[in-house]
Amino acid sequence: MFTIVDFNNFWSPSGGGVRRYHLQKMAFYEKLSSESEEQVLSVFVMPDSKTFTEKKSDSLVIEHVEAFRFPGKWEYRFLWKPSQIEPVLAKYKPQVIEVGSPYLLPTMVRRAAKKIVPEAVLLSFWHADFPITYVQRPVANKFGKALGNLSKNVAFWYARQEFKRFDGIQVSCNEVLRRLDRHKLPTSHWIPLGCDIQMFSPAKRDESLVQKLKDGKPDRLTIFFPHRFCEEKGIELLLGAYPILCEKLGCEPALVFAGTGPYLPQVQEAVEKYPHIKYAGFISSIDEMARHYASVDLGLALSGWETFGLSILESMACGNAQIGASTGAAAEHIRESGAGVVLKERTPQALADAIVELYHSDMATMKQNARAYAEKFSWADCFKRQLELYKLIYNQKRKK
Repeated sequence: MFTIVDFNNFWSPSGGGVRRYHLQKMAFYEKLSSESEEQVLSVFVMPDSKTFTEKKSDSLVIEHVEAFRFPGKWEYRFLWKPSQIEPVLAKYKPQVIEVGSPYLLPTMVRRAAKKIVPEAVLLSFWHADFPITYVQRPVANKFGKALGNLSKNVAFWYARQEFKRFDGIQVSCNEVLRRLDRHKLPTSHWIPLGCDIQMFSPAKRDESLVQKLKDGKPDRLTIFFPHRFCEEKGIELLLGAYPILCEKLGCEPALVFAGTGPYLPQVQEAVEKYPHIKYAGFISSIDEMARHYASVDLGLALSGWETFGLSILESMACGNAQIGASTGAAAEHIRESGAGVVLKERTPQALADAIVELYHSDMATMKQNARAYAEKFSWADCFKRQLELYKLIYNQKRKK
């Protein structure tokens, strides 16, 4: 039995892209035993409030492990003790171990693996470009560019320590892949994520929702923002751009927010101030998310630090042209698809200008381009490609 064990402290029951990755990966492996003759077992180690084993099929097991919960609404828990890691490795003796978060866990897993399964392949998945997103950017914003660059280099040094002796790092954005190679992290492997193009489709358009948002004006621009309410995702830009848009378009756009985060009070204040700004709460239903995507005119991908941007692809799959940041996966998707406009500057005025430019462009063609581009990405292809990579690296390591 070829066994894969996944550890990831970025998992959260109310999380976004990382949660979606693991849910789709579990769905892929849960069906694998009934659809293929391959003897493969995937074990996801889920940080939880108590420890127990949940067997989903002959090819998927979830090991719930009791872990400390961080305060806050996002329900993150933290695995780091040998007593949380070693029993799982001893129970399954995996050929491949994947670590999806960079803080302490890679070192703890590496030490446990050396003790219990020294022949196992150690791989990371670079779900968050933390030296740039969580270190350089906030430090530079507060203390200046020089200190920001210094802190970035320190963060990459830390990453090299955490991932030393790992056999590789999986990356879903070419810009990020090149950055990791420049900073001399273990060999990077491009593994693009997927999109459920049946679930996320223009066919999910709900005319009653469309009419509600248009509110008697067929030409009213409609926008959906289902991202975390934080500076990184561009919430300040959007709130600042909205009154400029109202003036430029001569009509208040309909703007629907969904989610939560530190800027929730500012969103609620905007809802009270502008009649066409709505707050849909936290949407946990994938079908409901697809309904909203398919019922608006355009999507926003304002974070310049996405490592793939699942929400961008899901919006594009629903036929939405995009306004995107000039860096990261957002820019990569828009430039390769021809389905949107990239921001020239990260300012409210530049965002308003880009939205107006897109609104007055050939939106129909851009929407077609968006859908056609999203159709290139499949979760099944993602995990088949990943499984081939697992086996390739494992076989190469055995021959050494």
